[in-house]
Order: sequence, then C-alpha cells, then structure tokens
Amino acid sequence: MNTSNNTVLITGGTAGIGLAFAKKFLDNGNHVIITGRDQEKLERVQADFPGLVTQVTDMNRFEDVEKLAQRFTDTNILINNAGVQYNYDFADPAIPLDYVKTELQTNLVGPLLLIRLMLQQLMTKKTAAIVNVSSGLGIVPKQSAPVYCGSKAGLHLFTKSLRWQLEDSNIKVFEVIPPIVDTDMTRGRGKGKISAEALVEEFWNGFQNDKYEMAIGRTKLLIFINSFLPKLADRIMRNGL
Repeated sequence: MNTSNNTVLITGGTAGIGLAFAKKFLDNGNHVIITGRDQEKLERVQADFPGLVTQVTDMNRFEDVEKLAQRFTDTNILINNAGVQYNYDFADPAIPLDYVKTELQTNLVGPLLLIRLMLQQLMTKKTAAIVNVSSGLGIVPKQSAPVYCGSKAGLHLFTKSLRWQLEDSNIKVFEVIPPIVDTDMTRGRGKGKISAEALVEEFWNGFQNDKYEMAIGRTKLLIFINSFLPKLADRIMRNGL
C-alpha cells in the first residue's frame, strides 16, 4: 500500500490505538478523518492536531454509520478501530442487556455495516484498503469477556472471508490482531502491555508490504502456541493476562 496522499477514515480515533493511527497517517502526508462519540474529546484532539477532520459517530446507531459513509466519499482507506469491552459474568441477571448489544454493535455489526455502505465508493478508487482491528482475544478468549471475545472472533473470520471475496478487486483487506495495549480500555488490568504507538509502528511496516493479517507483539506467540498446543493457549488466556 501507498502510505501517503490517501484519505483515511478512522473510527474510534480520539485516544489509544485510533489516535496513534491518526498521528502516523497525518505525519506521512495523508488526509485523516477520525470519529468518536464524544464531541468534547473530538474538539480537544482537533485542537492538538488541526489537520484532522472530526465527526461525531456512535457505531451503535445505524443513522450515524450511514451518515459517515455518505459524508466521506473520498475515503480510500477505512480503519475500523472503534471498540468496547465489558468484563462480566454472562449469567448474572444484574448485567444490563445493553452491555451485550453495545459490544456486538460497536465491535462487529457497526464495522460490517460501515464496510457494506462504503464498498461501492471504495471500488471506484485507484487503490483502497479496509483495515479491521480485531484482538488476540478473538483467537483465544478469556473467561471474563465472552461477548467481547465472540465479537472479535466474528470480526476476524469476517475479515478473512471478505479478503477472499475482494482478492480480484482494487480493495486490499487487512487485519490487525493486537495483544493487550496500554489504553483507557485496559486501565487497571493486564500486564506486559505495549503502547499504541508501538503497535502502529509494527502495523506500518506490514501495511507498506501488503501483509494482510498482522499479529502484533506477543499475539504472534499466542497464535503459534494455539496452532500446536491449543489447551496450553487456553490455560494461558483463560484468566486474562
């Protein structure tokens, strides 16, 4: 992929991995649009990086997703990064059903709908890319986040199938499979985290070289263990890192 002179749309771009993506693409001469649910956060990021374009978007709302696709028709690189993770006992009747809906909609349904709505315009571009950010937990789950893990597993499998469907088109389909990253979502849990900036640097090398499935950091080891010793991988990941 060419890494400059693109129009890049990044969902969930106000912090963490999304903001690191935005900075990297901006620094390399791209037009960058980020989305987020919080107008104030978007305004703060835009004040720090005036070159960014921002759009308030809730991936739970179809009308927001539709508006995003209709507004930014110049996009040739779409990065589905927005995500949410709740840790809870699925059998606990006190857990709101909205937790389930929000995780599935934000992590899986929203990205699929956005891709579907943008596919035809992406096909008109000379070169185009879809980048889906999944998770090592979509390969080997942990006990405390069943819906999050299921949603990321769904995104992982969807991305591979879509890549096969589009392999004769101008659209390249990438997947980034992160380990645990030091972001607001993982604050107070996990160890051995990598920074969002380190993740994006590793992604950048793979993106330039058309590496379509990018396991980042320790996720490479997890996938290797899971291939040959899946029970060991389960024991490692069951209670989280």
